[in-house]
Amino acid sequence: MRAIAANNPLAEAVVWGMTSTADTASVRSLHDKAVTLLRLHVPGDPVILPTVWDAWSAQLAADAGFAGLTVGSHPVADSIGKPDNEGMTFADLLARVPQITGAVDIPVSVDIESGYGQEPRRLIEGLLSVGAVGLNVEDTVHSEGGRLREPQEHADFVGALRAAADEAGVHVVVNARTDLLLKKIGDETDRVERAVSRLSLAAAAGADVLYPVGFHDASTTRRLTAELPLPVNAIATPAEGDRAELADLGVARVSFGPTLQANLAQRATELFGRWR
Repeated sequence: MRAIAANNPLAEAVVWGMTSTADTASVRSLHDKAVTLLRLHVPGDPVILPTVWDAWSAQLAADAGFAGLTVGSHPVADSIGKPDNEGMTFADLLARVPQITGAVDIPVSVDIESGYGQEPRRLIEGLLSVGAVGLNVEDTVHSEGGRLREPQEHADFVGALRAAADEAGVHVVVNARTDLLLKKIGDETDRVERAVSRLSLAAAAGADVLYPVGFHDASTTRRLTAELPLPVNAIATPAEGDRAELADLGVARVSFGPTLQANLAQRATELFGRWR
């Protein structure tokens, strides 16, 4: 963990004991969970972090033996009747996350989309206040017509998140995502190269994991894991994906985005159909 800022009361509690025992224990608990989550990211032996949206789905995944979870913005938004792509607010998200972290005792990372128009310090404070120890941040700015942040702009935002987490005394695991491949932006001939360049800037700014989101062919995934400087997150569909294949490609983390919820919805529709 990077140096703890001296002007943060909770961070100081870890070193100087200047706040209550309860506050100190809370910081240490969050720190320990963050370190646990970070250590799960091993290229070639990917951690599977099921993407959940409420206490029920979180408990389901935890009871199945998974070591950590992601909270997906898309399934959370669906569950409260709002659209994805920041159709819900950061306050909406923060209302749901403590229900999840309170239901399980494993590390939880949260998809904050592009940040909901909030300052990085507010995002980190909000996530820590509800027990989350990781985040996923994308470069599509939904509040500005869905534009992609410029590469350095996204890196600067990642860097500000890292600085805010350091100030809080918890090494929040930052998963930096680019939508460049997903949206097929620009010439295909150098698209992977541009994604690698973009995410490499985020790595230099303080990201822990890199997420070139999209369902890629094997050669593209292998190239991404070989050329990117940090562990790589891949998306998979629970009903069809294969952990062994992704491990062979060098992936370090697998999440499901909205596909777990979609798979369950499909099965529920089949069950409902029997009773119509």
